Amino acid sequence: MTTQHTHGPTFGRRVDGCPRCDELDAGAAPVRWSTSRAREDERRRSAEIRAHDCRAAGCAVVCTYGDW
Repeated sequence: MTTQHTHGPTFGRRVDGCPRCDELDAGAAPVRWSTSRAREDERRRSAEIRAHDCRAAGCAVVCTYGDW
């Protein structure tokens, strides 16, 4: 969990005296929204499925890789 901002929305602009804005100015990573994280996870999962080799893994007639 990160430090909370002490002000209302400023749409990307930093506010003097806000502890979270000070952390961001010092180089802290911004919080990622869950939609962007889900999109990245889906890309990673798709790449893993494309890279899966049924012959090397010894899959049966129907490959169930990634169906968990």
